[in-house]
Amino acid sequence: MGDAMLMTLDALVQAVQGTVLYSGRKAQAGFSSVAIDSRKVTEAGLFVALPGSSQDGHQYIDNAFNSGASIVLMQEDRLEAYRNRALSAAQLHDGALIVVPKTLLALQQAARAYIDEFPGLLKIGITGSSGKTTVKELTAAIMGQEKRVIMNEGNLNSETGLPLSVFSVRPEHQVGVFEMGMNRPGEIGELAAVLRPDIALITNIGTAHIGILGSKDAIAEEKKAIFSQFNGKQVGLIPEYDAYADFLQHSVQGHIKLYGPRTTAPFGGGRNLGLDGIEFIWNQKSITIPLAGQHNLLNALAAAALAQEAGAGAEAIQRGLASVKPLFGRGEIFKGPVTLIRDCYNANPESTIAAIEFCDELEWSGRRIYVIGSMLELGSESELEHQRVARVLAHSKADIIYLFGAETACMQDLIAETGTHQVLHTTDMDLLKSTLAESLVQGDLVLLKGSRGVALERLTDVVRNQGV
Repeated sequence: MGDAMLMTLDALVQAVQGTVLYSGRKAQAGFSSVAIDSRKVTEAGLFVALPGSSQDGHQYIDNAFNSGASIVLMQEDRLEAYRNRALSAAQLHDGALIVVPKTLLALQQAARAYIDEFPGLLKIGITGSSGKTTVKELTAAIMGQEKRVIMNEGNLNSETGLPLSVFSVRPEHQVGVFEMGMNRPGEIGELAAVLRPDIALITNIGTAHIGILGSKDAIAEEKKAIFSQFNGKQVGLIPEYDAYADFLQHSVQGHIKLYGPRTTAPFGGGRNLGLDGIEFIWNQKSITIPLAGQHNLLNALAAAALAQEAGAGAEAIQRGLASVKPLFGRGEIFKGPVTLIRDCYNANPESTIAAIEFCDELEWSGRRIYVIGSMLELGSESELEHQRVARVLAHSKADIIYLFGAETACMQDLIAETGTHQVLHTTDMDLLKSTLAESLVQGDLVLLKGSRGVALERLTDVVRNQGV
């Protein structure tokens, strides 16, 4: 993160409302980086010791000081177990030890205090059930045509990822584009309190994380919390085509605007170009965006509407959209004797169905082989949602369907009933690799779609190097 101090010790103590157990001279100047993993601590860094069920950061406080940390935050309820050890390490390394009620909250409070030091930064927040990362990347590409932009890298969008990303803001940045994800109720509200976005966008309300929140109504309520820090002057953008559009704009203390094919000007339409991406018409100019799938037309439209609201001109929007490239596991296309669509960074029912429909719509003379992995975090809805996808697969153009993961077992019989597909279910990756390798012939199209935890990218080399 660089050598310049991000925050002084006094400012940090005030921001987190902490109690200083020990303060050495080395720590007075503050910290120049932030880490929650002691292995990533750098000289003059801040280490935030987070408690956990399997790993407790407090066990590594001495390691953090050994690695150069100048300040460590520790949690009150860990004092009894770790006080002496942590205090000795702080004294030995002339650092500071600060105790707070909750270290996660303190990390977020520190990030909020830090970003408040940049009042000229235009802060953009993005959330939704799917498309967040793509919309973030597209928006940053557009805004970067005319401004200095900072964004969270990859999917650092969580209760810890967003605060850590915020500490990457520097004085030269003019625009910050940050996505916000969730893995528990209340998380979006917490992240909104850190960032306090000037402009915020919701991509859609789907069934991702329904196992955590219980219903789509609860998901909509959670995503709506991105507007919770609005006080009248901020702008919120919501999709015109979403069933929750009315709910999302109700009782928000800001300017709410719809975006979409009907309401966003100067959008002039678009079309699917198959494996070559999508055509997108903006201000009467046609752009080819190298992201495949109809869903990316909506993602591009969301980014264009967001960037336009943030002050981007038509040419910047056109140039930015044309400049993007697919991210790992998000609609990547590898052409060869066998063509591979690697869309396995994440999966929920909506995105899985979209991927199947995209492959079905391609003009393809060879066979279609769909490898579908488990969709995780669906909770009690898991079987119903997997069966919903199974019904789509049953009527798809797939010649061969491979189902991988315990959660997909309920799909096999539904698909087999039609009698039009070869279908195999397994939880054995080695078996899947060998079976897939033996089945491939030149001209095949292979789709890999599944949740991150299933790691279907392990099949990449099989598809690209074997069996043809």
